[in-house]
Parts: sequence; C-alpha cells; structure tokens
Amino acid sequence: MKAVVLGAAAGGGYPQWNCRCAVCALAWDRDPRAPWRTQSSLAVTLDGDSWVVLNASPDLGSQIRATDALHPRQPRHSPIRAVLLSGAEIDQVAGLLHMREGAPFDLIALAPALAAVEANPMFAAVPARPVAATGAIALPGGLEAELFPVAGKVPLYLEGAAPQLQSEAGEAAGIRISGGGRSLLYVPGCAAVTDSLQAQAERADAVFFDGTLFTDDEMLRAGIGIKTARRMGHLPMTGPGGSLSWLAGLPAQRKIYVHINNTNPALIAGSPERLQIEATGVEVAQDGMEVEL
Repeated sequence: MKAVVLGAAAGGGYPQWNCRCAVCALAWDRDPRAPWRTQSSLAVTLDGDSWVVLNASPDLGSQIRATDALHPRQPRHSPIRAVLLSGAEIDQVAGLLHMREGAPFDLIALAPALAAVEANPMFAAVPARPVAATGAIALPGGLEAELFPVAGKVPLYLEGAAPQLQSEAGEAAGIRISGGGRSLLYVPGCAAVTDSLQAQAERADAVFFDGTLFTDDEMLRAGIGIKTARRMGHLPMTGPGGSLSWLAGLPAQRKIYVHINNTNPALIAGSPERLQIEATGVEVAQDGMEVEL
C-alpha cells in the first residue's frame, strides 16, 4: 500500500492567505525551514492504478496537478475512483467541486457528513454516488475501508450557540484503509482519544493524526484567535491529555501529524517544538510525503 500526503495543513493552508503571524512570516519569506503546505488530504493506492482520496480539500485541483500518479491517462480520465470524508467541514468537502467535470465516483462517509453535502445544492453539480459507510467497504484496486465515529463536533457552519465538542454521533470520523495485509488510519480531526479510537490505532501500521495546534491556547497567545484547540474540536499536541505522548506509545511503524494549523511552530524544521515531536519518533507531514507500507 502507498499513501501520498496531498496536503498537510489545516483549513486556510500554510501560510494562511491573510496571516503574518510569526510562523506564517517564515513561509511568506520563503525560509527553507518552513515550506508551504496545502490543506489536509491523503491519497492511497494498492495497485498503483486506482486511487482513493481521503478528504477533498479546497486545494484538490492543485494537489492533483502536483502529484504525477493522479494525472489523467486518457482524454477524459482520472485514477481517483472514490473520495472518503472524515467530516463535512469546508476544508474537507469544498474540493469536490473540482471533480464536477469528471465521471461518477463513490463518495463515502458517515451519515452526518453525507447529509451535510446533500443539503447543499451546489454539490448537485458533482457526479458523486453517495455511499453511507456502514461496516467494511470494498474499494477499487483491492483496498477496503472502514469509517468509525471519533470525538468531534458538527462543521463550523452548522454550529449553534453551544455545540457539543466531543460528540461521537458521526460528525467526525476516523478512516481505516486496508490492503495487502497492511492498514493505515487517517484521523485529521479529533477531540479526544476514546476506547474505540485506541483499539483502531493499536492495529494500524501507520497513523495520520490531528496535529492542529501544538498547545491548547496557541492561537490566543499569538493574538490571532479567540478559540482554543479543544473549543475547535481538536486535541492539542501537548499539555494535559495531549496527543503526542499517546501517539508516541502506539505500535505503528509510522506516526505522522497532519492537519497542522498555520500558527503551529511544529511546521518549522529545527524548531524546539519540531525537535520535541521528532524525539518521540513522531513525524510532521509535508505535501508530497510518501509512505510505503
């Protein structure tokens, strides 16, 4: 099995178009320690011919152009045979609009994400076949998928005054892809490590996990936001109950942070935060990273 990180950043990308925080400033200045990253998405294949994409980020068009394996091979063709969604946030579904000129493909998600997409008339232009993820799902090219609820919340545009922040009703999902005797887990948004997530992570060969913020109050301290990581439905890397120590203890051969916010100093190669992460054996993704299992 082969996975390619199409995008490693959180919503807005890195650098974010309207931000010159200390972390973004390095990227705008083209500091080699801070390469640009597009919004989080993963492509996976077993046979090298049929690919599935996990989350259709708003940057999907440019991500396809940057990835040779996803280029068309005929006058009208795409090796992308299915798209799987871990949720229905804008940065997870907006890229579907890039696929409106193509042939039908399977759109696989838990019921809440499918409902959110189907409720938006704009997506009627996309030739997607909705598939509700219940149990194991056979994918093109010999892969198999399983989607399961993880702790999270509804998309920002569906929030009320007091959204439930650790719901396990399916608004946020983890995605397991299996094939060739190997498996990977893709969880770009997660508010807590539950028993079900623990069980899934312990049997994965690679875990791609939510790396949104390094500390819970990162955006507040940077003076550019009013929400903590946990209020946004994300588990911070460090601090009480942070994800780093949990990831480091997993048996997976590769443990990789994805969905990294533009304020996160872990984006900077050689920073104290990056070195702290790497010392545990955990990696920080960048666009184009390839993982062979």
